[in-house]
Amino acid sequence: MTLIISEVKTARDLQEFISLPARIHKGHKEWVPSLIGDDKTLFDPHKNEAFIYCTTIRLLARRNNIVVGRIMGIIHHHYNKLNNERNGRFCFMETFEDKEVFTALVNSVQTWAADNGCNKLIGPLGFSDKDPQGFLIEGFDQETMMITNCSYPYMKNFIEDMGFVPHTVLVEYKLKITDQMISRISLFAERAQRNPNIKLITFTKTSQIKPYIRPVFELINKTYKSIYGFSPVSDKEADQFAERYLPFLDAKLIKVVVNNDGQVIAFLVAMADFSKGIKQAKGRIFPFGWFPILRSMRNSETVVLFLGAVDEEYRHRGLDALMGHSLLIDCIKLGYKYMDSHVIMESNIKMRRELERLDGSVLYKRYCIYQKEISVINFTEEQQPDIKGHNPPKTEKIISA
Repeated sequence: MTLIISEVKTARDLQEFISLPARIHKGHKEWVPSLIGDDKTLFDPHKNEAFIYCTTIRLLARRNNIVVGRIMGIIHHHYNKLNNERNGRFCFMETFEDKEVFTALVNSVQTWAADNGCNKLIGPLGFSDKDPQGFLIEGFDQETMMITNCSYPYMKNFIEDMGFVPHTVLVEYKLKITDQMISRISLFAERAQRNPNIKLITFTKTSQIKPYIRPVFELINKTYKSIYGFSPVSDKEADQFAERYLPFLDAKLIKVVVNNDGQVIAFLVAMADFSKGIKQAKGRIFPFGWFPILRSMRNSETVVLFLGAVDEEYRHRGLDALMGHSLLIDCIKLGYKYMDSHVIMESNIKMRRELERLDGSVLYKRYCIYQKEISVINFTEEQQPDIKGHNPPKTEKIISA
């Protein structure tokens, strides 16, 4: 049957793009769907601020007029300029176990990226490091946390068969919350608490958090520069990010440290793992998805470390211990038994050693972002793509019959 690769053009195309993963992962025990409402914002150029400074393409693969695969290509101009790179990205890729479809989709994005002046293709990597990234390469039989990829083993095999090699490996730990964990950091936390120049801010309701949202993202922009895939977050993106996640956060699991001037110098955000509720709701909040999601949040035994940072000027002063100690105490009060590290760069040896010193620490998943050099079309300065441009390839490409 003829395989056709075509660009997402219509509302129906976008709906098929968003709904495809549920068909591919039907019966996949460990898979957790994304929230459909989030996807409708994420993939919509009119709603997602990132489309302004990224050139993008969304592609569907069809056989006999049935969608059998999808992929997105991104050229992140801000990131490339800041890091002196000419990289294209592929992301949000989903296919059945069909090597022809997989290869055709990746090759289509590769050609598009080269036509737009890129000399390397990297992925899976979305608009930022806050999107699910990497193909799963270890821990296929383990539970999936929110905002992480849950890909089948064949995705790893297919991309390596195409000549892609590892670029960045990410790891994920699960830890049991124990008295040993708390006592290990209590001394450092007490020492930091005695510092008259800092103050730990705790919260009891989300409305108290809103004044700190932009200062927190200013600190993120300042401290996340070395994290691969990160690019500065605008005020509007910070507001969108908060709007997306704030309804799912428990204020007691958020910690902020300020200095005498009231400036945010450290923060820690954790959230209940409600992936079971998302699975039960099949990614739909409305009309009735709220109930299993809220029930999952209330009954969850696992808290996920979502975001955190300490200003470089204030590091090695125990601020991480101060926030961590407060978080662990509240976790026990709220009935949590486990903590998930979320994804960490494998090269972040310092953080990994801290986690591995704790009793019951288990590295249970690895993800890999792959890379491949590609042939580039050299543009003159006048021919360079507009930062707001789209530059798609032909609307439809017939791969095989």
